[in-house]
Amino acid sequence: MDGDRKRPNDKRPGDGKRPNDGPGQRIQGELRELRQLRELRAREQRGRREERPAAAGGVRVRLDQPRTARPGLIRLPAWDPEAFGKLSERIARFLGTGRFIVWMTGVIIVWVLWNTLLPAAVHFDDFPFIFLTLALSLQASYAAPLILLAQNRQDDRDRVNMEQDRARSDRSIADTEYLTREVAALRQGLGEVATRAFIASELQGLLKELDERRESADTL
Repeated sequence: MDGDRKRPNDKRPGDGKRPNDGPGQRIQGELRELRQLRELRAREQRGRREERPAAAGGVRVRLDQPRTARPGLIRLPAWDPEAFGKLSERIARFLGTGRFIVWMTGVIIVWVLWNTLLPAAVHFDDFPFIFLTLALSLQASYAAPLILLAQNRQDDRDRVNMEQDRARSDRSIADTEYLTREVAALRQGLGEVATRAFIASELQGLLKELDERRESADTL
């Protein structure tokens, strides 16, 4: 019966794929799975970022760490370390510019001229300018920790960027190796496929053979 016959495209039990599935369809399926894995990783990273809420007042709360301070009757003002770090970076960046050097030089010149050329009644820091020396030493004592804090934050950012670059390079290397293996498998599969020239030569051979048989039949 025709109904009992098996169709050639029916999937037999125990076969992993259909007989008409070529290497190109298999490569497309694996590439589709790779895209789905990348989308899943991106969703997980977005979910982790959204799980870090910011509390009221600008203070960030870490849910994975216990509170160190106990609630009491008197609540001390809270400060955001991230905001303080940004402010320190701005100050350190301003201290390393030519504008700051020009302003500081101008203030020192005006200070010295005020306390030397003007009458003694308006002097507030006579020679040897002890108040000016104190102000400059105070400015230097605050500038050094601010610069170190800005450098530490920059080192942290560089470390995070290096880790991200390393992870990105690892993923690109894995993708390249995967695509290399797939291209090699595709080339190996294409080597077994009959080309147009091969089919044409086979047809020409069959035509010659038919002509020879026809001539031999005519002679008989």
